[in-house]
Amino acid sequence: MPSSPYQRLPDAGGQNLAAMSSAHINTQTAFTRPETYYGEGPFDPPSSDDEEDSETGSLLEKRNAPSSPGLAELGDGFPSGSGRDDSDLKKRPTSLRFFAILLAVLLLFSATVGIIAARNYQEVESYRPGTRKLTIDHMFNGTFSQERTSVNWVPEGIRNTVAGDGVFSVFEGGDLKLVDLKTNTTKILVSSKDIKDDNGNPLYWFKWELSPDMKYILLKTGYRKQWRWSTFGNYYIHNIEAKTTHPIIPPTNPSLTAYATWAPVGESIAYVTENDLYVLPTPSAQAIRITTSGNASLFHGVPDWVYEEEIFSGDSALWWSPDGARLAYLVFDETAVDEYSFPIYNPTGDSNAVIPYTTDIVMKYPKPGYNNPIVSVHVWDRASGTTTELEWDGRFKQEDSIVLEVAWVGDEALVVKEVNRNADGGNVVLFDVGTAPIARGTVVRKLGKNGEEGDSGWIESEQRIRRLPKNLTVGGQDAYLDIVPTPEGYNHIALFSPASSGKPHFLTSGKWEVTSRIQGIDVQKGLVYFEAANPSSIERHVYSTPLPKDLSFKPVDPTPLTDVTKPAFFSSSFSPGAGFYVLNHQGPTIPWQKIVQVDNATFEHFLTKNERLANITMEYEAPTVVHSTIVSDGYELNVQELRPPRMDDTGRVKYPVLFRVYGGPQSQLVDLKFSRNWHDYLACGLSYIVVIVDGRGTGYKGRSLRNPVKDNLGFYETIDQVNAAK
Repeated sequence: MPSSPYQRLPDAGGQNLAAMSSAHINTQTAFTRPETYYGEGPFDPPSSDDEEDSETGSLLEKRNAPSSPGLAELGDGFPSGSGRDDSDLKKRPTSLRFFAILLAVLLLFSATVGIIAARNYQEVESYRPGTRKLTIDHMFNGTFSQERTSVNWVPEGIRNTVAGDGVFSVFEGGDLKLVDLKTNTTKILVSSKDIKDDNGNPLYWFKWELSPDMKYILLKTGYRKQWRWSTFGNYYIHNIEAKTTHPIIPPTNPSLTAYATWAPVGESIAYVTENDLYVLPTPSAQAIRITTSGNASLFHGVPDWVYEEEIFSGDSALWWSPDGARLAYLVFDETAVDEYSFPIYNPTGDSNAVIPYTTDIVMKYPKPGYNNPIVSVHVWDRASGTTTELEWDGRFKQEDSIVLEVAWVGDEALVVKEVNRNADGGNVVLFDVGTAPIARGTVVRKLGKNGEEGDSGWIESEQRIRRLPKNLTVGGQDAYLDIVPTPEGYNHIALFSPASSGKPHFLTSGKWEVTSRIQGIDVQKGLVYFEAANPSSIERHVYSTPLPKDLSFKPVDPTPLTDVTKPAFFSSSFSPGAGFYVLNHQGPTIPWQKIVQVDNATFEHFLTKNERLANITMEYEAPTVVHSTIVSDGYELNVQELRPPRMDDTGRVKYPVLFRVYGGPQSQLVDLKFSRNWHDYLACGLSYIVVIVDGRGTGYKGRSLRNPVKDNLGFYETIDQVNAAK
């Protein structure tokens, strides 16, 4: 396979870290043109959800990249005045006679072939591989769509005595199947034909979740979209052995239940309908109503729009304790939040049934300087049936308080992370819910300029706390991992042991960043698995690092699980015991997925190879992609160019240049992911040069690059784009 056109970005000293070679795809043939997804975090029960003035030289100057071919290289001959001497040709008539005879033979052969071909001619569109033209339709009609398989790991050990590590469920061919990687066996767990409503009609579900004991499946039907992450549905419980199905509440049209999930042990379900929270102790029991005040402005256990969109990037705000004995949840009161209305065009969502009138949507939308929802934290105790609202000293005023994270770090230990609205100050609060009174917590960590960040930048909105099993902690106390900035400003994994400690003990360090949640913990080996933007910020690789046996340790270099000598973009999803993981290759070459066994280099279970996409990609033109860096006001910025195929870089041909600009805080557009999108069409179809610059404020290069834009959005971002254009 030809080597990839990508090269690793130079480091701070300007040295090339490594030459790029293409990632290998087992079934993919060699591309004739330059080639240009599972961060699951803490384990959840298996379900169907498992988803950055002074630059010398031109921006378009080649930087450690292969040259685009010039006209002469493309066979257009020598330009006039090239100085070529033809006198030698006149001295060799024998050679000319030979070539004349050869030409006559070739013409005769071609004529014969032409006659034969004419008799078998069919009128078809003919393209040479790699030269078919991209059109705008190709970008939107699924031509370059990627195949992806969702793997849902089955809990092991105490949560499931039937399955061991390396067992996952997958929906295939109308059946829910259980795959055991250790024994290489597959069995049908549930057939869709067995799932029917009370009238015997088949149920069509869009989401499902297997119970921890694998006796039941929770199904979500009656899909109704709300915001980016949230939907409504009718939930059913299916008994696998008895092959019976019943709703958790009577189904409605439109559907009203926003969220439901199993407890981590046992057979209890927590669900939210009409903004009130309920617990179903067992599938056959009567539901317990936890809250009674839910309405259009008061949410229990599910977020309102702004928390869904800006804080959690998800549709739930409830958390079972590890032993299933307690349930923590948030309450959001948006009564004082002002309303905002906007039109929805063609509300059918169906291009074949266009409605020429809009539908107006009215929502509670907090704008800067106006009211936010009021949030409070509550814990329901199963044994006593009581609910307690949590408080702590030093809490911000209600109108200035934002809860960023709630996490159980033990059966009775709960952590709440709070920041002010400006996100420049905050607290991490620990609650011992096993000791009365539980309502008052203790501040164990300080965040912001006078805390862990130590600068004037934002406290980042992430949910990355991961509880450690007690057999892996020092002294058997409650402890946890979190991802926090080092004094140098790079996000790394830190141990907080015991949970009441405010001192981070860093497991990783360096001028690179951990980008994901903790992907897995191997209890037997004492290893932590994670993803990082390392060796360069536009890459993602999977690593492991050991947990310390005491607190006197120093960080060690992590061990890569992927080949870091080949620049690439990976993501992963680890099994509960961390003995297996799904490895998602997302670029720069054709994406693929496979399951890897940590201790067995020969084990390989491919999920998707995207052979269709590989074949299609070989047929069509692709832009030449060039990665580089520039310096803007002393900041090193990542740059990506999409150049037209066969671009004439001699300067004789002028090309329009389009800057693709975003630059949202902690975002990244310049990376090594494979994609075919609108900008590829502009480069190939319209011969544009598309330039992408991750300026100040963007992610994965440390807080020193992210912080300047705080309180001054749009200023430095513009300067960086202009400097790049120069």
